[in-house]
Amino acid sequence: MFSKRDFLSLADLTPAEFNEWLHYAIELKREWKAGGNPPLLKNKTLGMIFTKPSLRTRVSFEMAMRHLGGHALYLGPEEIGLGKRESVADVARVLSRFVDGIMARVFAHSDLVTLAQFSRVPVINGLSDASHPCQALGDMITIYEQRGALKGVNVSFIGDANNVATELTYACAYSGAHMTLGCPAQYQLGAEELAKAQWIAAQTGGSVTQINDPRAAIEAADVVYTDTWISMGQEAEAAVKMPVFMPYQVNAQLMSYARPDTIVMHCLPAHRGQEITDEVADHANSAIWDQAENRMHAQKAILVKLLK
Repeated sequence: MFSKRDFLSLADLTPAEFNEWLHYAIELKREWKAGGNPPLLKNKTLGMIFTKPSLRTRVSFEMAMRHLGGHALYLGPEEIGLGKRESVADVARVLSRFVDGIMARVFAHSDLVTLAQFSRVPVINGLSDASHPCQALGDMITIYEQRGALKGVNVSFIGDANNVATELTYACAYSGAHMTLGCPAQYQLGAEELAKAQWIAAQTGGSVTQINDPRAAIEAADVVYTDTWISMGQEAEAAVKMPVFMPYQVNAQLMSYARPDTIVMHCLPAHRGQEITDEVADHANSAIWDQAENRMHAQKAILVKLLK
């Protein structure tokens, strides 16, 4: 009945669309740095549902809407009680009568699917346990800025092949980059996600490889990327995961096997002393803070593409 497009995963895009969105985000950033963006989303309002706390997701979306002339409305767990006080479907039906788009940061990916099914306005995945596409788009801006290209760049993800790793793998495949996942055997990318990413990479000249040796994974890397081993809501798994992942810590010893100019990335928040050490996170080769800023510029491109 209503024509709209949702953004739940990068896998929903074509390679051409991904590259169009990416370069539009880069253009919007250059425009903003040169003096500001035009009010492309004037009189538009984004409803933002949070069932998980956030720094980067909330502020980057709020500032993106403000820079584009629109408004953002924060709705925390106490306002909605998604799926508890009110069904997910009913929240979508009601909220989409008030706003022009919905961004949701949730635990269960199925909640996003339901929101999209019953909303009459676009739904954006601000994070779910399955995927984090907005993060990956911002990450590719950072890699492009640091390396001057994406095609042929070697990106290595070290640690837990989680929601961030899944979308980063899709992004690298779309870009024609070479993605290596260095993860423990029991925490590797799922077979379905791996097959999808390899299928995309076959179209762009990229590649996706999984191994369980972190040293071998980073030897040819232009970029080394890591993320938390214990995701929000999974704290009970810490006792099991910590001994498995300690050999995958991105520290000075591991980075000594990489090239001297290899950059380091982390989507944050970082558990310093676990997946990454202070020495690496704060090193001159760290791109973490540019990476955090680029979330805002990626968000702008997504919002304009879906809401304008």
